[in-house]
Amino acid sequence: MSSKRIAIHSPGAPAAIGPYSQAIQAGNTVYLSGQIGLDAATGTLVDGLEAQAHRVFTNLRAVAQAAGGTLDHAVKLTLLLTDLGDFAQVNEIMKAYFSEPYPARATYQVVALPRGALIEVEGILVLP
Repeated sequence: MSSKRIAIHSPGAPAAIGPYSQAIQAGNTVYLSGQIGLDAATGTLVDGLEAQAHRVFTNLRAVAQAAGGTLDHAVKLTLLLTDLGDFAQVNEIMKAYFSEPYPARATYQVVALPRGALIEVEGILVLP
């Protein structure tokens, strides 16, 4: 397995808003940077938790595809929510993007997220 790091970029997800890559591949492992609910075309945050959650998973899917994978290759997710009261709604939305066996996951409530987002998700994929 190569230790070379390869930057992954997808035009289907927002460009990084800081000094980081959308994802980095090392060997067959892909580390997906956190995505918030930014529209890839406009760079603006979509309104409301439901729209943001769908956009987050759509953005993550685009980056996974750019790496040659899918969200079915996800082994670990970290969810950051500004309100843990949104936990059940996010669980329902996730079912549209992931299938069993679901990835391992941790969820945290945070005080704030970039650009006033309500949700941010990062992940790890293992490609075949």
